[in-house]
Amino acid sequence: MIRGQVMGRQDLFERLLESLHACVLDDAEWPVVSGLVDEWCGSRGNSLILAEGTAGGAVDVFFRRFCFRGQRRADLEREYFEDYHHLDERLPRLRELPDAQVTPNSALFTDRERKTSAVFNEVMSRNGTRDGLNVRLEGPDGWRIVWATADPVEGAGWSAFQVGAVERFLPHLRQFARVRQAVVDARVQGASAVEMLGSRRTGVIQLDRRGRVAAANDAALELLRREDGLSDGDGFLRAVVPAEDAELSRLLAQALPFAGGVGASGSMLVSRPRTRTRLELHVSPVDPGRPEERSSRMGALALVVDPARRGAIDVGRVAAILGLTPAESAVAVSLAQGSTIRDIAASTGRSVTTVRWHFRQICAKLGISRQAELVRVVMSLGVPEARGSPSPLRTSRSKPG
Repeated sequence: MIRGQVMGRQDLFERLLESLHACVLDDAEWPVVSGLVDEWCGSRGNSLILAEGTAGGAVDVFFRRFCFRGQRRADLEREYFEDYHHLDERLPRLRELPDAQVTPNSALFTDRERKTSAVFNEVMSRNGTRDGLNVRLEGPDGWRIVWATADPVEGAGWSAFQVGAVERFLPHLRQFARVRQAVVDARVQGASAVEMLGSRRTGVIQLDRRGRVAAANDAALELLRREDGLSDGDGFLRAVVPAEDAELSRLLAQALPFAGGVGASGSMLVSRPRTRTRLELHVSPVDPGRPEERSSRMGALALVVDPARRGAIDVGRVAAILGLTPAESAVAVSLAQGSTIRDIAASTGRSVTTVRWHFRQICAKLGISRQAELVRVVMSLGVPEARGSPSPLRTSRSKPG
């Protein structure tokens, strides 16, 4: 590949990463990301599914996007999940694939299934995905990440160069899912980076282009003040444990490259001196092209998630607010905290049928139909919001130099 082509490819990949970072805050950006992915990999379309569930238990899909040529096809999403998902012979084999292994669709069907499968011969043939690629990625907290391409544009099979392009993209896709989880937990999906400072559930720290703490919300300020795993004594975000501080420095350098260019997001766990639980820290570059980020010279956004705080759900409070019986509320909270229906049955001595009946009653009362919807409702009640408006934003203590 000549120099001009190499530079063009690098520019395309940087535009792809910029769009991926923007999509963390706004799901509506995904078709743009998908279109750039197609251009990068040489595919006719691609799909992303984020779900959660345990092996052998119910699986709830909470993000699904089928896009072709940068256009979302919600009609194909509905068709697949309503008419074909339960018939898809690939799924058990897909779940057993090694993490990040790129696998052709045809390898996930037997010779007989390629002749008889409704999924392979109807929906995939019609949508142009029979020669696509599949990847399973291990996600955070039991999340399932499944990404797939449609057929290659050239129609002559996948070259080693194209597969290499797919593999280069996968770590960034995994990180997108990880940071998106933190954003959803913060209940600020769709907010701008500036608006996120209003969140009271998750620590939000804005860093300038030198890595200095420019602003922080109340949850983050409390952690920094107590040096509860993180500090900013010299104006920069630091980890209290020296080894972790070195890792954090690498994370910040990755998000805020010294020579400019597009940064990369990353995550780490941060130890806390007063408790065994560790903080989840996610650092993502901020798109400098957006007006609010240009004016504030913001360089990166750090989200600090306290797992203990995220899991603080009061069963009585849930029952009172949602109008559930004590038994229904206990089931709702257990499901929201990651238990399956079978887990709840085993731990309470009830039958699976009884627990499932409670779940149906809950759904009927709340007007919902899926466990993922229930989780979102319950988790939104987990930590009572403090009364009053957020305290004024705090700017970093600037030092010369």
